[in-house]
Amino acid sequence: MRIVVTNCNTTQEMTEEIVRGARAAAGPGTTVLGLTPGWGPESAEGWLDSYLSAAAVMDALRTYDGPAYDAVVMAGFGEHGREGVRELVDVPVVDITEAAAHLACLLGHRYGVVTTLERSCGQIEDSLETAGVGRNCVAVIGTGLKVLELDDADRTESAFLAAAERARDAGAEVLVLGCAGMTGLQRVMGEKLGVPVVDGVGAAVKLAESLVGLGLRTSRVAGYARPLPKRRVWGRMQE
Repeated sequence: MRIVVTNCNTTQEMTEEIVRGARAAAGPGTTVLGLTPGWGPESAEGWLDSYLSAAAVMDALRTYDGPAYDAVVMAGFGEHGREGVRELVDVPVVDITEAAAHLACLLGHRYGVVTTLERSCGQIEDSLETAGVGRNCVAVIGTGLKVLELDDADRTESAFLAAAERARDAGAEVLVLGCAGMTGLQRVMGEKLGVPVVDGVGAAVKLAESLVGLGLRTSRVAGYARPLPKRRVWGRMQE
């Protein structure tokens, strides 16, 4: 089985970090390939970045010429594009946002999300609602860290713990890592906080493996039907 994991930004180092986390979660016989968009934001933080990222990820998958793959994992927490990608490709598409939330709902009645900047919280809330898993989310809390600041492990752990305590005080029984760049924190944070912590990248990989193993694909009835044949211009038109 081969899974393509798409980063939502153009930072190759982050793609490599995400792929390491995905490979750690993958079962024997699963190959994980990382895909970095060729254009778009260097980090996705806010609505503008998210919409640019969505188009860039779809473009990267549209023009992909590597080995055939069996599933796509979209590694952008709360970012747009998952519905469009489901129309575009003929394999299961799993977004880390809804994957993490679904698993969190299996572990406790109410969950909370700890993410990066506060400006991303509303966007994540909308994404969870659209996916049908927002009802059980009691809080989305920002750490105040930018995406590209997550490589400072000590600072990230400290900020995560402070935000996680706020989510737990709000009633969260399970916590979700609200950024693909946080992958790897789940074990140490779970031990320190005494609650399960779900990593979206690992959750999405395991769900993708399950869908492929069960022979299931995206429904082509109505909502995710193949795009209508028509002329589409990707990027700037040549004069």
